[in-house]
Amino acid sequence: MAQGFSLKDQLFNADTVGRLGDHFEKAGVFDAAPFVTDVMAQIAPLELKARINMMADVLAGYLPDDFNAASDAILAALPPALDPTKTDDDFGHFIYAPLGVYVETQGIENHHERSLYLLEQITQRFSMEFSIRAFLNTHEAATLERMQDWVSHDSYHVRRLVSEGTRPKLPWGQGIGLSSDQTLPLLDQLYGDSTRFVTRSVANHLNDITKNDGAAVIDRLEAWQAAHGQKKLELDWIRKHALRGLIKSGDPAAMVHLGYAPNANVTVSDFSIAPNVVTIDDTVDVSLNITAAENTPLIVDYVIDFVKSNGKTAPKVFKLKQLEVQAGQTVSITKKHKFKGDATTFRLYPGAHRIHCQINGRVVQSLDFDLRSLP
Repeated sequence: MAQGFSLKDQLFNADTVGRLGDHFEKAGVFDAAPFVTDVMAQIAPLELKARINMMADVLAGYLPDDFNAASDAILAALPPALDPTKTDDDFGHFIYAPLGVYVETQGIENHHERSLYLLEQITQRFSMEFSIRAFLNTHEAATLERMQDWVSHDSYHVRRLVSEGTRPKLPWGQGIGLSSDQTLPLLDQLYGDSTRFVTRSVANHLNDITKNDGAAVIDRLEAWQAAHGQKKLELDWIRKHALRGLIKSGDPAAMVHLGYAPNANVTVSDFSIAPNVVTIDDTVDVSLNITAAENTPLIVDYVIDFVKSNGKTAPKVFKLKQLEVQAGQTVSITKKHKFKGDATTFRLYPGAHRIHCQINGRVVQSLDFDLRSLP
């Protein structure tokens, strides 16, 4: 990302706010210019989510006080739905997110049925996965009942809203109280979808569930395999994507489900980190040789036990290679790893560290090395 780039300014600026205002002006709801002026007068100091909320508040002042009349105005102003012939990566534009917040704040108490219809329409212009969660918390039964209709909706954006909106750990989304017993039956009707936009959401939803109940996810994936409700290649992709968290942590049941033997008959030699005295910001080579006694698929990772601020250590897994090794074959693997000192999400602390070679989730060799501060 270029230095100085601002996502909030790219998404919400005079041009994009003007686009939203123009929709309402062309529908005869209100003049765009004063709406844009009011929004732009407040927008500069606000972060992305605050900008969305502010725009929803401003919008409330321009729409009719009566919610049904306001909802008619929103429907009249909506741009054409996103291209129904696409199958992926068509999120729409964030400028329509304030419409969902308006519906969420103004319609949730006394107009939830009408609000759900509005969200169904708006999500075909920009995903309403965040706003729908308020309705799941306030009108759980009615919202889940509506979702039963949405799983077979003509628009894949609406179908995706079912899976994405009910995710247990939706990033940046408010928490919801649904159990996997409530959401998995919805995924049963979505995993066979013809669009990657939906099946990716299904896989991400399952990955969320694995953080608390990996066995339930593996059981469901096995049931889907037996049901043959999805093309094999797509279901294989869903399985791998859904279990990626468990695979990274070396979960044996997930490894077995994907065909990787936790006790694969392989020998590791010459496992090394060079140099083994590392200064923060240095780049090292992590390398090893693997010899297989039989044909076997392998997921090869390395795990570094990083020193934390309190002197204790915490493991972090890094991918090395995924491969199929033939009997008697020796494969050499090398990867460069930079111990970046200015990472915004992960701080390095000097001290005695340890690196492990992990194959199909099982640690097979370990080495010590020192990480030192910059001079």
